[in-house]
Amino acid sequence: MRDIEKLTVRELAGMMDHTLLKAYAEEEDFKKLCGEAAERGFAMVAVNSSQVRTCKRFLKGTDVHVGAAISFPLGQTELDTKVFETKKAIEDGADEIDYVINIGELKMGHDDYIRREMEAIVKVCRDSGVLSKVIFENCYLTKEEIVRASKIAREVKPDFIKTSTGFGTSGADAEDVRLMKETVGDDVKVKAAGGIRDWETCKKMLAAGAERIGTSSSIKICEEFREEKGGE
Repeated sequence: MRDIEKLTVRELAGMMDHTLLKAYAEEEDFKKLCGEAAERGFAMVAVNSSQVRTCKRFLKGTDVHVGAAISFPLGQTELDTKVFETKKAIEDGADEIDYVINIGELKMGHDDYIRREMEAIVKVCRDSGVLSKVIFENCYLTKEEIVRASKIAREVKPDFIKTSTGFGTSGADAEDVRLMKETVGDDVKVKAAGGIRDWETCKKMLAAGAERIGTSSSIKICEEFREEKGGE
């Protein structure tokens, strides 16, 4: 975990997934998103899978990754469908995959299904050299369910587990981030997303153990952090 006190603006930017997942976004919006990510040094642009090719084109020649949201935002598609969408996104150029678990299956206690789903999608990503992130959507889960999903992740080892889509009834919660990180330990990283719109909220997520931040307020957060650091 990084020392927040020693964090630089550039390092913070490198932990940001610059996000645009609105259904009505147009090509000019994605061009702007990618331009901002390249200029600021954000880790990734997070988009729906249909926009991967577009963003890959806009980011050609940069180090910024393109991330595809899979089975977004509900997670209520069959495993085969999720695997197909994951493979197609990777073929289109996705460097990272953020998929939503089948929340209902977890709530019904079908942990074997959640494990199979995670194993299948993580394998596709791993075989392709692509980062995998598993979205829990914690606002619909009990603490016990968050722990169960995190324990499965500790065994399967995706690159990240993630708090939220940003489309649920609430977003990231620092206590949930802490619970997730305590459960997975050093084997898996945690991404906080949903409702993170300022540096104060972001700082709480980092302090709780998050190593990636998903937000559409990336620029605002970095500017607030810069101001706190005295314009460095």
